[in-house]
Amino acid sequence: MKILAIDDTATLRQLLCHCLRDAGHEVYEAENGSEGMAKFEAHRPALVITDLNMPIMDGIEFTRACREHPDGQDTPIVILTTETAPDLKSEGRRAGATAWMVKPFMPETLLSLVSQLDR
Repeated sequence: MKILAIDDTATLRQLLCHCLRDAGHEVYEAENGSEGMAKFEAHRPALVITDLNMPIMDGIEFTRACREHPDGQDTPIVILTTETAPDLKSEGRRAGATAWMVKPFMPETLLSLVSQLDR
């Protein structure tokens, strides 16, 4: 499956991408939501995993922008973050996030979620 991974922390993004690639997925990377939108438009991934707190465009702003894009209305979007506040989760749902996962992630849990969201 084609997956877009967006995170401003290089080490976490590399860990995420390594986990997904080892499971056989084709992964594109972005450092922030703005770069993520450009990669989304260029590659049309089947799934997006995005950090919440990033410079330029955060994960919720990315989710809103993606949902406004004709090809992003049905694309599953997972917000992967250290944040656990209920109000942030609610804001993510209102923006159109499909799922919310807390860092640090367990590879098995992440891959199970990816498998569930695979169309």
